[in-house]
Amino acid sequence: MRAASVKMNVVVAADSVKLAQEALKLFAKDARKAIETRQRFCAAISRDAPSAFFKMLGNEPQSRALPWDKIHLFRVDQCCRSHGLKSKNCDAASSVLSRKVGIPAENVHTICSENRNCGFVASIYEQTIYNVVRPRKNGIPRFDLIVLRMYEDGHIASLFPDTYAFFDTKDLVRVIYFMDSRHTRITLTNPVLCAAFHIVVLVCGEVKSAILRQVMTGKPDRVRYPIHAVWPVLDRITWLVELNGKGER
Repeated sequence: MRAASVKMNVVVAADSVKLAQEALKLFAKDARKAIETRQRFCAAISRDAPSAFFKMLGNEPQSRALPWDKIHLFRVDQCCRSHGLKSKNCDAASSVLSRKVGIPAENVHTICSENRNCGFVASIYEQTIYNVVRPRKNGIPRFDLIVLRMYEDGHIASLFPDTYAFFDTKDLVRVIYFMDSRHTRITLTNPVLCAAFHIVVLVCGEVKSAILRQVMTGKPDRVRYPIHAVWPVLDRITWLVELNGKGER
């Protein structure tokens, strides 16, 4: 499927703050809809979503007004902590949301990668998703919202062009190992991403905006651009694109 065959839902934001505001609007809208129809809202957020977005979740009136006891937050991906790394934005979000909006601690589902056995951590996280997120008839749990960030090479989550992890159709969660200096990752897989009711893709910075043009106008090639793996569900994707191209690291 080419992007031209589907009406793309693109929202352009003037800067990183406006981008975060637009993301918050979508989060709140999806949360209200899911809670009204299914009595709960399950969202997975990329480890590198802008910190401004997480801050707004804890401070903006439209977010604070949500029934947070019915909201479950997950991570899309995480560096394995056997390397001593943490996701600064996501870790900060957990404490901010607990303090500011009172989300129950048990509703924040982290990838507990303090354990050096990343395979074990991935299996536990996968089971948590099965237990909390209601599965579809095909057995794949369906998140109400997944917030992704597209990178310079066209990858999303931790599904990189040189790993072939995006061909995994069996696992919900997968460990990504590298032969170079990159750190081991734990990530949701394409079947989970494509099953979501709504996907928001954040495009931040000048380089990413340039790659977006190639991604949207070229023939789908998920080996080169892993984001093309979600092309079958383009009608459920909202693209939030930062206009000024500076982005947030």
